[in-house]
Amino acid sequence: MPQHDLAACPGCAEPLESGDRFCGACGYDLSAVPATAPEPDRPTVVIGTPVSWPEPPARDPGSLTTSTQHPGDLPGMDSGGHDLPATPPHGTPGSPPQPPETPLHEAPASPGPQAPAAPPARDLPTIPVRTDGPHAAATSGDGLAALAAGTVPAPTPAPTPAPTSTSTSDGDFALAAPDPRAAAAQPPSPQPTVPRPTTPPAGTKLCVACRAGHVDPDGYCENCGHAQPRERDHMERELPSVAAVSDRGLRHHRNEDAFAVSATALPDGSPATLAIVCDGVSSATRPDEASAAAAHAADQALLAALPRGTHPQQAMHEAIVAAAEAVNALAEEPGQDAMEHDPHRHQNAPACTIVGAIVADGLLIVGWVGDSRAYWVPDDRTCPPARLTQDDSWAAQMVAAGLMNEAEAYADERAHAITGWLGADAYELEPHTSAFKPDRPGLVVVCTDGLWNYAESATDMARVVPADATGRLLHGAQVLVGHALDGGGHDNVTVALLPFTLSPQGAGSA
Repeated sequence: MPQHDLAACPGCAEPLESGDRFCGACGYDLSAVPATAPEPDRPTVVIGTPVSWPEPPARDPGSLTTSTQHPGDLPGMDSGGHDLPATPPHGTPGSPPQPPETPLHEAPASPGPQAPAAPPARDLPTIPVRTDGPHAAATSGDGLAALAAGTVPAPTPAPTPAPTSTSTSDGDFALAAPDPRAAAAQPPSPQPTVPRPTTPPAGTKLCVACRAGHVDPDGYCENCGHAQPRERDHMERELPSVAAVSDRGLRHHRNEDAFAVSATALPDGSPATLAIVCDGVSSATRPDEASAAAAHAADQALLAALPRGTHPQQAMHEAIVAAAEAVNALAEEPGQDAMEHDPHRHQNAPACTIVGAIVADGLLIVGWVGDSRAYWVPDDRTCPPARLTQDDSWAAQMVAAGLMNEAEAYADERAHAITGWLGADAYELEPHTSAFKPDRPGLVVVCTDGLWNYAESATDMARVVPADATGRLLHGAQVLVGHALDGGGHDNVTVALLPFTLSPQGAGSA
């Protein structure tokens, strides 16, 4: 079908479409419209033709002026291709006489008979640039010379009056050109103010990427959409007598560990320090919630029991029971059918392990369920370290039954299968507690398997604990977490450090 390029009918100006053969209003035969002749090609202008440039005007050796080219100095053509009218170049015969330039380092001669004012020279003196403030106005003579030399002080200049128009003899109005020296004396114009991010409302966080948007409850920036790092990916807490660090590791998509560290006082006023570390069971549902609930419940139970005078070992037992009840409660969701929400909930309830330590009244109390551990590292590294807990795991049962040695058991793929945990589907809860009375100062290391997998024996753990960890608790915990990350970071890593000091009356050997 023939096409046309007409937007309207030539006969009646009715709008047309590209596929129309006749006008729908007047019947005009659009195939009879003569084709528009194409525009002739325009030759390409070669811009690389050599040009014979004239020499620049001569420069006075004693002058600070800059030689420049002017429109009349160079040959050219107008838009029609004709030669431009000849204009006498600067300094050639036939041009208006120019007054001699006064060097900037010389003072002007004493005024004589007033001569008619000559047109100003086209080249302007070079103004030095200073960074310590605006220049004072200087128009000629010593003032301009001092300005060029950079010795004029920089007082605040008076505002420059606006240019005024003057009438010439031919009736045209010529605007007075602004003096560039006065412009140089003007203070710099203020820069536009960039709006700063507003302070987020109370209870909201600022985006770590754009630093301007607020973070919505889903963890994304409302401004740039950047996903925010979760708070539990890396956690640190330091008190004068205890410190803890937890990290997501390098392989897991979230941190399923949790910890709680606190300090309180016994009824006689003596201090008590405690640390709780929990590791969520990854094969269970909501393991991160389970570990957080257990750590918080155990911490609150100890803070309530110890000031009442409860024996620390009994308080630790009750704290583990309270933690188990908190994890069990996560499996109960009133108001909805748990089986419909998760068909495997009855087999896969939230679960975690727990290990805790208390340093109080010259005693060291540890309690645990699962395979999280506590180690004793004496300050005197010539003394032997010790592991204070026994795992609730398949490997530990094999070793206890004499069926395998420890190296063989922990090399088996079933080694980390736990036989005790906190959760609604756990077997009968059996909290383990032990009390020790060390005879020398040392450090208690409370950790998850994300750390002790890379320092399993007590000797290995004592080797990676920094020598100054007792005096720099948070730094020591950071070093231990870094050791696990350097080893591969296959699991979440959590560690708490508690220093043990001897009581004034001394203590017997444990």
